[in-house]
Amino acid sequence: MKHSQELSNLVYIHVHQSEQYVLSYGIEFKEFMAGVSEPPSKLLLLKHQFEDTEYNVHTLMEFVEHDQINKLIKDDVYGYGDFCWVDFEEEEALNQLDGQELAELLYLSHVKHHLRHPFYRKLNNRFVYLAHDDGWFNKMYFRSFDEFYDMLGYSISQKLTLQKAEKTFFGLKKKKEYPVMPKEILYPFIEDMKEGIVFSVEKAEQSRAKIEIPVWVIGDFSDMDEMHEEYQTIQSQPIDGKIVFDRKSREWKAFIK
Repeated sequence: MKHSQELSNLVYIHVHQSEQYVLSYGIEFKEFMAGVSEPPSKLLLLKHQFEDTEYNVHTLMEFVEHDQINKLIKDDVYGYGDFCWVDFEEEEALNQLDGQELAELLYLSHVKHHLRHPFYRKLNNRFVYLAHDDGWFNKMYFRSFDEFYDMLGYSISQKLTLQKAEKTFFGLKKKKEYPVMPKEILYPFIEDMKEGIVFSVEKAEQSRAKIEIPVWVIGDFSDMDEMHEEYQTIQSQPIDGKIVFDRKSREWKAFIK
């Protein structure tokens, strides 16, 4: 099954900087919301199966307020199939959207691509989130790419925490928390992300002194089954870089070849 363990072991990133979006595998909604610097407080749900929603008469769309978002994060959004949303600030903004803007939002969720850059003055949205089988295929638009690097650093750190849980005397797993990776650690990989790269937490090598997460430049994929096939092939090739966690200093470092 492509959910669960696989999604916690591997992160694929392909950045389209000029169009302000990222294609990803391995980043789930709950990680996105925990990883961005300031989580959005209201979400206009374009495609979903969540039941605890509000309804906007003007757009004929459902949305969630701040206090409903935690419920949404805990829900099985992977099981929705398509899961698409944009954030917004005030409900009154929804009432001001015109027909063209509504058409663009519906197109976004249906085709998972924009007709024009999907950042709307009325909504003041920072993100657009378009997922199919959440975490398996995600297309995420960012008004500011700093927020993307914040979120990616959090996601990789979190996966390492989950992957390297240690067994206790009673056989239970104990999480060893790792500090969140600063976004600056990812900057050396910016050009490689434009080609498409994988961060392989499952192949991380650890010693008493450090943990090393290998990075490979893998190419441009929108079909994540094909990405996985290429990943299986590329594992036997030399790495293109690595992210290292120094256990003693508890600091992250990046090395690129």
